[in-house]
Amino acid sequence: MTSLRREWLFSIVISLICIALAFVDVAHIPEAPTGLHARAVVSAVDNTHVRQNLIVKTDAQFLTVRLLNGPHQGREMSITNMLTGKMEFDEFYDVGEMVLVEYDAADGHPKHGMARGHYRLRMQLVLIGLFGLLLLVVAGVTGLKAMLSFIFAAMVLWKLFFPLILTGFPPLSTGLGVVALLTAVITFSVGGLNRRGIATFAGSMLGVLLTCGLAVGFAKGFALHGAVRPFAETLLYSGYYSLRLTDIFIASVFIASSGAVMDLAMDIAACMDEIKHNHTGIGLFEHIGAGLRVGRAVIGTMTTTLLLAYSSSHITMFLLFMAKGLPAANILNAPFVAAEVLNILVGSFGLVTVAPFTALVAGLLYRTGAEKKAATAVPESRTAAG
Repeated sequence: MTSLRREWLFSIVISLICIALAFVDVAHIPEAPTGLHARAVVSAVDNTHVRQNLIVKTDAQFLTVRLLNGPHQGREMSITNMLTGKMEFDEFYDVGEMVLVEYDAADGHPKHGMARGHYRLRMQLVLIGLFGLLLLVVAGVTGLKAMLSFIFAAMVLWKLFFPLILTGFPPLSTGLGVVALLTAVITFSVGGLNRRGIATFAGSMLGVLLTCGLAVGFAKGFALHGAVRPFAETLLYSGYYSLRLTDIFIASVFIASSGAVMDLAMDIAACMDEIKHNHTGIGLFEHIGAGLRVGRAVIGTMTTTLLLAYSSSHITMFLLFMAKGLPAANILNAPFVAAEVLNILVGSFGLVTVAPFTALVAGLLYRTGAEKKAATAVPESRTAAG
């Protein structure tokens, strides 16, 4: 009961921290000027000024939309959808589609409207709700704690890590601090404030530290800089000339792999906790060996996790290289491909080593706990005999 109360108290504290983070403003960056936002349906489309060259559309698409919410609900207004010719940014609308409209109000009438894309906010909320419901149904209280951990991680990244980087904090030490904070909250909220949670945290951080060290060394050896990431150059042109893009790139490597590292560490720690619970007399080396055997089985699938995750996000890039018939040497030597190779392999180093790290830490922790129990049991038995 004490353990259950402690876990509920921990969950309440994390919830309060998430609420407090919502009001935190670290960077003090002024918000971009915006108008009113409303959901709208496209009632008429004028494509007479749209120019099409093969599959690329440019110039202006004129829309008539009816606002579905907000202070001007039910009003109709004309908006212009400027097409730049970049398919990854442009959206082309048809009658009956839902869009997010940003507009100004002048003399009580909506004016100067702009389309901000298809309206996706409602479906995002539905998806988040379904995800939370699934966690509760499948995992119960543990699922609730997992959902809180998910929200906490998003809030820490958005309200602390990103603003701190923009204000000039060193990306590597800041990234390690953020990963340590997230790892502690997630492992202790899911695994509990016990030896299992401590083993998960320690094993995860040892794997992350190794990943960070390898990323620093191999980024220099690969002659990579942070500008290989999308929008890095645009960020510099936005006035943040002093940002250390290479350090930000390195931080992204170990932050991206930290979730998988944490997952594997929890698997090993939970397994060793169960082994010790059912075989209290198991020796130190036998206990560590059992954890390593479980780790070997899990590592075989986990190492492909990063490969599939990173490579699938660049499918079109690889398809383009294949369509052009480029040799493998040219592809692998390209800076943005080399950056993903570094991401996958260095992250996999952390995954592979976290198993022995966690097994070793867990073995030592559970041995210490067993020795303490034995030490307290001896005086009690002597007293009873006397």
